[in-house]
Amino acid sequence: MIEGTIIKGIGGFYYVRVENKIYECRARGRFRKEKITPLVGDHVHISVDNASKQGVIEGIMDRKTELIRPPVANVDQAVIVFAIQQPDPKLSLLDRFLILAENEDLDVVICLNKIDLEAKEELQRLRMIYEQIGYQVIATSTKVKMGVEDLKECLKNQTTVFAGPSGVGKSSLLNSIQPNLALQTGEISQKIERGKHTTRHVELLPLEFGGWVLDTPGFSSLQVDFIDKEELQYLFKEFNEYLDRCKFQPCNHINEPDCAVKRALEHGHIHISRYESYRQLLEEIEQARRY
Repeated sequence: MIEGTIIKGIGGFYYVRVENKIYECRARGRFRKEKITPLVGDHVHISVDNASKQGVIEGIMDRKTELIRPPVANVDQAVIVFAIQQPDPKLSLLDRFLILAENEDLDVVICLNKIDLEAKEELQRLRMIYEQIGYQVIATSTKVKMGVEDLKECLKNQTTVFAGPSGVGKSSLLNSIQPNLALQTGEISQKIERGKHTTRHVELLPLEFGGWVLDTPGFSSLQVDFIDKEELQYLFKEFNEYLDRCKFQPCNHINEPDCAVKRALEHGHIHISRYESYRQLLEEIEQARRY
């Protein structure tokens, strides 16, 4: 048996990298029976037919981390890319991905791209919201080559999932960091202000300076209904110092009196956009539990 890493999966075929070789593999039928789906990033055991040079995935090693969307395993950190403009950033979507990353205990870097556009006030506003919470924020532009070296340093010797809505410039950023990746890029639709899906599948890409990056298809929604209602509050990092100060335990931080989280919101210690994201996600989780 040979050990390798799944770097790509397309149409039921999995491409497993073993040192400098890549083997096209199928998964054993028992994985389907056991309802186990191999993921890009999985460390696997494969057997190889010497004549055809094709392989079979025989076993999947324990996963360090696992994300549902994008479906990847064993990543160290998430770089979440949003544009300052074109398309305008949707903070509720950014917060959803942050929650999924927190749920997997991933380190997170927020990348605000296209800062060459005239949006200095928006950049300052977003920095204020997320740096206050404790997230690292990197501002970038591929057009004027700003922040690209900072982002490159962040990726070094890490396995990173690179994610964000379509059209925010994820592939362009990766091409700027390492041109020989030659990732396809797309333009923004002026009519709907949404990018074309130029990345069609999840793929693990090696970086020349050390590390791996997963370029993923853009997404427009993220489901969080698998998260326990009681756990959601702990995934908003800025809530943590107030949770044990609420009068009622447990507290949903919605209608309960003498709620420390709501007091922090009133005093400006928790940003209103983050609290509204919490309310929206809590409602979605509660609705999902009813059906």
